[in-house]
Amino acid sequence: MMEQKKSYTFLEIKQKMVNYCVYQDRCHQEVAQKMHDFLLIPEAKEEILLYLMQENYLNEERFARSYIRGKFNIKSWGRNKIRNHLKFKGIPEKLINRCFDEIDDSDYEKTLKKLYESYFSRQSGKEYQKKSKTIKYLMGRGFEYEEILRVADFGE
Repeated sequence: MMEQKKSYTFLEIKQKMVNYCVYQDRCHQEVAQKMHDFLLIPEAKEEILLYLMQENYLNEERFARSYIRGKFNIKSWGRNKIRNHLKFKGIPEKLINRCFDEIDDSDYEKTLKKLYESYFSRQSGKEYQKKSKTIKYLMGRGFEYEEILRVADFGE
């Protein structure tokens, strides 16, 4: 037996999208993806998107700022990884750059130093091998090569 999809009225879908945005900051792409689940005509999708933006449920800058804070403070990601993930979510480069002031430069450096020291100390092998493994690891976390080198040289 084929499972029947529940159908919703326009207002129910609109309310679901409001709830989706209230629960957590979203970007346009996430909202558009979520609306894709509901079989809406393009005009209805546009109307809901417009409503969400006008009522400030959907705010791309607020989304970018909270995303940057979260990924840096909670996951300790570097700027490159955060930037790539935001770009993937369709956030414009200009907006991303404007929002990076959410990360304090000295906090960034402190986090990088802490990650460098803790990872480096867990590595085995010769000094240069430990250093190169650590640099590779931190680049994978999205930290800039130049920044990592500054911290790596500082540690000696």
